[in-house]
Amino acid sequence: MAELTVGQALVAGLKQRGVEVVFGIPGVHTVELYRGLAGSGIRHVTARHEQGAAFMADGYARVSGKPGVAFVITGPGLTNALTAMAQAREDSVPVLIISGVNRRASLGQGLGLLHELPDQAGMVAKLCPSFQVTGPETLEPVLNRAFAALETGRPGPVHIEVPTDVMPLPAHAPRMAPAPMARAADPAQIAAAQALLAAAQRPVILAGGGCRQAEGALRALAEALDAPVIQTSNARGLMHGHVLTVPASPSLDATRALIAASDQILAVGTEFGPTDYDMYVRGGLPDCSGMIRVDLCADQLARHPCRLPIQADAGTAMAALTKGLPKVKRHGADRAAQARQGARRELPSLSPAMPHQLQMLEAIRGAQPGALIVGDSTQPVYAGNLFYDHDRPGGWFNAATGFGALGFGPGAAVGAALASPGTPVICLIGDGGLQFSPGELRTARDEGLPITFLVWNNAGFREIAEAMAAVDAPVLGCDPSPLRMEPFAAACDLPFQSVENTPEALAAALHAPVDGPRLIEIRVS
Repeated sequence: MAELTVGQALVAGLKQRGVEVVFGIPGVHTVELYRGLAGSGIRHVTARHEQGAAFMADGYARVSGKPGVAFVITGPGLTNALTAMAQAREDSVPVLIISGVNRRASLGQGLGLLHELPDQAGMVAKLCPSFQVTGPETLEPVLNRAFAALETGRPGPVHIEVPTDVMPLPAHAPRMAPAPMARAADPAQIAAAQALLAAAQRPVILAGGGCRQAEGALRALAEALDAPVIQTSNARGLMHGHVLTVPASPSLDATRALIAASDQILAVGTEFGPTDYDMYVRGGLPDCSGMIRVDLCADQLARHPCRLPIQADAGTAMAALTKGLPKVKRHGADRAAQARQGARRELPSLSPAMPHQLQMLEAIRGAQPGALIVGDSTQPVYAGNLFYDHDRPGGWFNAATGFGALGFGPGAAVGAALASPGTPVICLIGDGGLQFSPGELRTARDEGLPITFLVWNNAGFREIAEAMAAVDAPVLGCDPSPLRMEPFAAACDLPFQSVENTPEALAAALHAPVDGPRLIEIRVS
């Protein structure tokens, strides 16, 4: 075997494990990693900020179903990435962040070295697994442990750090551990669940982000049970237009009424997070303690009482449940239609603007069928998380749930576009969120990606201003001046168009042909 440096060998190990793209910004602490990238066949995409690089890895992972990888320097590079790592943790997205760290003998000594942290690995370990390559002999086990954490159990971020005095040491390309098998459910538990489901007259399925890669299994199970499928925001796009689909938040009264009227709940791949199940913090979620619950994570299963917990991969568990389950007519389509109609009628009572915002989302879907819509924290995204039926599995995701990081959209859109070449990508972001990460539009330009940056320009933090006003608090700090969009687009070398806030104007702009990224501003009064 050819002798390499540890940095080169690490990159070879990534290539061996199927990594095709790495996002990052080089620095003096990661030179050996970049030496390894040259000639490796792995594509490197240069972000403009380490947070953006980690968001890119997140978007890539959500669309590809494989871990997204980013290289960052020690110290500020890693701390910049922490926000994106926390978002990935909250949304169960497999993201691998590889950083440098200062030489081994200096760690914890407080010597004032460049980019020094008191305990970098200890800081990250509060958030996610963190492994250090302490020498060439530890590279292989560290990679194997990191990918085992990424690919088994509940996905999330993982960190590897390599000291600067270890990176140039001689090493061999690490061998790869056998690929992990999808966790199968206990046959006795499957049989018990089948008996409960077969006896039910009004079953309902709660589908979360764990179902994103298992649309076929979900559809087959729903049809066998004739059960409405309620989708959390991270499951949207599954079973688009199907008579059993209920693309509405469990925070809505109509959706909760459907749950309350059921006699058997099957929850698959959903953590019951408040931003999905109680967005307005008013309580009142129906009792779900009698549910059958399927989840990869034992900790998640223990957090909510249920009748039958099944620790398993969502797709394999749903396939096992469907096998041998007779199809029975249970009026599921009627129950789903009633919930859909009630949920949509409910929107104006939450905000008079929401029905219009939903129409704008549907205009995007109509003009760009099959697109990936990557959202930031902005008003139409909040509306869509409450009620919106996207037309592509895994094609609707955003940071407006869970951790709720502003500035997620541009980087995640870059990652999504690279994970699905040729697929149109819509980055739906507010004028406030855009100012968190404007540089990633240049990355999209450099890479020639088919991303439409759709800016909802209401000249401020409108959602926060309305929340302050709703509780009679002074509205302060919610009016940051927006970028002047046309010269900003020109500075990014992006075609630009400004349109009125109507579905017709937006659809016409989206229909216009374009080669590469572009920026469209929606003027919101």
